[in-house]
Amino acid sequence: MQLSGEDVTLEIRSQQISDGASRVSALPGVRAALLELQRGIGRPGGVVVEGRDIGSVVFPDSEAKFYLDASAEERARRRYAELNSRGQDVNYDTILREVRQRDERDTNRAVAPLIQAPDAKYIDSSAMSIDEVVDLIVSEVQAIAGRL
Repeated sequence: MQLSGEDVTLEIRSQQISDGASRVSALPGVRAALLELQRGIGRPGGVVVEGRDIGSVVFPDSEAKFYLDASAEERARRRYAELNSRGQDVNYDTILREVRQRDERDTNRAVAPLIQAPDAKYIDSSAMSIDEVVDLIVSEVQAIAGRL
């Protein structure tokens, strides 16, 4: 991800940014502004988008929807490994608590709460590798494309 010509990929994946995004996204004005922006970007089609309300709110009519999940413990383990590999001094228990707090906040927010869209395919990736998840999603998208 580039911002003013600078690679900010690692910075936008920080725990501070993740927590801040969860808090700000609960504000109705922010949600409304982002909703129109996201829909405008996706209107031409052919996009891959991820987020906690993409299939249920932002693009409810998309052809392929997935609800990618993993246990809080596994997501905390992955986050811990990611941050630790970047040399950050992190604590697994703190990360697990933050993951659970974000889930609670996002699931119970008044506007666009975290829910699985009724027609989204549920994928529990707790015991899956990245390659296994990608292969499953690609296979599903190819099957959907074959029916269109």
